[in-house]
Amino acid sequence: MCPVETDRWDWMREELAERERTGRLRQLDTCTWLENGWMLKGGRRLLNLASNAYLGLNPWLTDADWAALQLACRSAGEPGVRIGSGASRLIAGHDPQHAELEREMAAFKGKEACLVFTSGYMANVGTISALVRRNDVVFSDRLNHASIVDGIVLSRAHHERYPHRDMNRLEQQLKKWSVGGLPVSAGGTMPQRGVRKLVVSDAVFSMDGTKAPLSDLVTLKERYDAILMVDEAHSGGVYGAEGSGLCHALGVQQRVDIMMGTFGKAFGAVGAYVAADDIVIRYLVNAARTFVFNTGLPPMMAALVRTRLAEVRAADRARAELHRKAALFRDCLTAAGLHTGDGDSHIVPLLLGTDARALTVSAALAAAGVAGVAIRPPTVPEGSARIRFAPMAVHRDSDLRRAADEVVRIVREQQHKDVMGEIV
Repeated sequence: MCPVETDRWDWMREELAERERTGRLRQLDTCTWLENGWMLKGGRRLLNLASNAYLGLNPWLTDADWAALQLACRSAGEPGVRIGSGASRLIAGHDPQHAELEREMAAFKGKEACLVFTSGYMANVGTISALVRRNDVVFSDRLNHASIVDGIVLSRAHHERYPHRDMNRLEQQLKKWSVGGLPVSAGGTMPQRGVRKLVVSDAVFSMDGTKAPLSDLVTLKERYDAILMVDEAHSGGVYGAEGSGLCHALGVQQRVDIMMGTFGKAFGAVGAYVAADDIVIRYLVNAARTFVFNTGLPPMMAALVRTRLAEVRAADRARAELHRKAALFRDCLTAAGLHTGDGDSHIVPLLLGTDARALTVSAALAAAGVAGVAIRPPTVPEGSARIRFAPMAVHRDSDLRRAADEVVRIVREQQHKDVMGEIV
């Protein structure tokens, strides 16, 4: 009897079809960046309100940039600009540019040492899974980035999620896991002495634009003898003296044990770093699997980031413009009665509720010349689909006002259609 022929990828087709049916199918669209915060996408010229390049630093290499790169690499002993690391940095991939970048970033963050990773995702996953293991516990804001969640899962530690910025709930959880308090673990047993407690939080939450209560977090971590790790991905370069981050802006940087940040957002490059005490960094070199077993950041990019660090530190005017323009855009939306959440940062979400409504508004915005991407679950909680707007320092006020007018017009038209549909 002949075996019945089946398509072994049927389950994929079914899942993708279901995602398309529910409005959650993701796909890639080629984008070409233009000057003054514009882009080409799908044949349309759009105002780019969807990127993380907050400071609007030049995204293209100039001849002067290339000459500076060659000089930096040759002065370190290389015959030219090396494109790739060629290996894990523990084998043959540790370039002088990596070492210099880490030294400069440690000084910038006011920590003893720093370790550069290839991306923010790699930094969070590797660091968290190295710091805690089975029977340890991580306390994480419910709206933390997926890379934090994945790092906790891979660590196999207990995962205590607290409601967004709810310090009362966090303290209850810390008490439960503290010797001398009510130390009952998730499994119903008394945790052993020596259980590591790690508190992790974004500094600025990427999809809400809200800020973590960092002063309260450091107080609680000290009260309950926990480690505190703060993800400065969306606040680095944007807050603090010379763009040093929200921890510095609030004066708590020395009380935060571990600061992570990226070069792919305000810095406009790629890569990430972890800054901490020297012992922590030396431990991560040995225990962070996403560092040990990963090809190093290209030396060319490490050299570029060193140049970009100097630009970020000198970008006080761009930071001021970014915050002013984000406030301008938010005020235009809220004045029209639109819901932009509880944040007051440079990230401006437009909360729309359903996936279908967010997709409809996003498509209408593209037709009107505005890039505003629909953000849907699981990136955000169920029922909170939105458009996430991110103005840049280089956007012109007139462009932002026009974009805001289009947002208001499109949302009102959609609201009218929703009302008429309910009446019918």
